[in-house]
Amino acid sequence: MTYADVFAQIKGEFMQADISDVTEHLAYQFNIIGEGSGIFYVEAKEGKLHVEPYEYFDRDVMFTCTAEVLMKIAEGKLDPVMAVTLQQLKVEGNIDKALRLKELIDCKRKK
Repeated sequence: MTYADVFAQIKGEFMQADISDVTEHLAYQFNIIGEGSGIFYVEAKEGKLHVEPYEYFDRDVMFTCTAEVLMKIAEGKLDPVMAVTLQQLKVEGNIDKALRLKELIDCKRKK
């Protein structure tokens, strides 16, 4: 699987989220390691979600994991906190904002 494939799948998962109730600015960078490696960011701003294939230098949190783990998280099949506990997901930055990732994923399931 290429980075382009991984990014397209992840973007599709995240863009399903209705974050109109999320008023806080959240900026996440994801570093994918292993097969399909690359970098992209997810930003929640003014109730809208942006997912772009760039590095985000003004990020609140940086997550590092494999594409497989990220897909499971994005699909709601793996809790992000559990992924950290199992050392499948590395988190750097604002922990309070990192915990909001689950809220973005849960917004997708509310649709």
